[in-house]
Amino acid sequence: MSEEAEVLFSRDGVAGIVTLNRPKALNALTLNMVRLIHPQLQAWAADDGVKCVIVEGAGEKAFCAGGDIRALHDWGKARDPHVIEFYREEYRLNTYIKLYPKPYVALMDGIDMGGGVGVSVNGSDRVATERLTFAMPETGIGLFPDVGGTYFLPRCPGEIGMFLALTGERLKAADAIYAGIADTYVPSDRLGDLKARLATGDDVDAVLDSHSAPAGEPPLAQHRAAIDRHFSKASVAEIVASLEADSSDWAQKAAATLRAKSPTSLLVTYRQVREGAKLSFEDCMKLEFRLTNRFMRGHDFYEGVRAIIIDKDQSPKWEPSSLAGVKREDVDGYFASLGDNELILG
Repeated sequence: MSEEAEVLFSRDGVAGIVTLNRPKALNALTLNMVRLIHPQLQAWAADDGVKCVIVEGAGEKAFCAGGDIRALHDWGKARDPHVIEFYREEYRLNTYIKLYPKPYVALMDGIDMGGGVGVSVNGSDRVATERLTFAMPETGIGLFPDVGGTYFLPRCPGEIGMFLALTGERLKAADAIYAGIADTYVPSDRLGDLKARLATGDDVDAVLDSHSAPAGEPPLAQHRAAIDRHFSKASVAEIVASLEADSSDWAQKAAATLRAKSPTSLLVTYRQVREGAKLSFEDCMKLEFRLTNRFMRGHDFYEGVRAIIIDKDQSPKWEPSSLAGVKREDVDGYFASLGDNELILG
């Protein structure tokens, strides 16, 4: 028997449906999936019979838990060009989704992290259920929050985006909506009816409104003043110092969280978020491609994946091991032009 396809495409009425179909791997995104999804979205964009696209994950645990990190680790260690091709094609897909000419409804049901965020949050209509767990946890594995994070994180209210980018904080539905990561809360038991209604061609906004429910009070709002105060500082070191000087349990926990992350990732991510606030989406993706190329040549990504995913000892040995040990010129190097290897969009 042939292995089941990693991504399924179907039509229901006027809706084109993408189902990420690796439930045992929490629907983690592979290069093959990216290469299948992009041309299908293009075909549906050109098909007058398709009025909207619905993207979902198979199973009940995850929408998409991220990119296939183990494959990226192995390709990168072997200097296999597939590692850069994955990011090049993924970022082109993220950009296409951001600019998609038809309603793109992402059903964020279950875990939605990393690469999964790229095929959900960049869409026009982001639906969160009670099972959503959103996070951009990249600084904990020696990376940075990519797949459009350069654009959407600095556009979260106040300093929430910087907080999420540096800490990798996990959000449930109410917080995701509060942060501008999702648009609408729909209980998971209403998703079947929601999809059926979207397939009829009724107005997408009206259908989403009629199936939505109150998401409840966002816990994040309780800490908004503290987030804005601490994470508005002029450097990562000042953020950490500010948190450490705050005796509240929340601030002490946040400080401890930052101390465990890759110092290089934190410094690059801080600058990424600040610069992203001034850039178009396309320029944000070009910047992310520069950063990815540099991280794939560095140390911390491979050490982070070893410690968190492979050996699972949860004790990565970052190089440099402290914020003070990361040279400014090294951070500058991550943002430098790639010359002839820049990301080309369109």
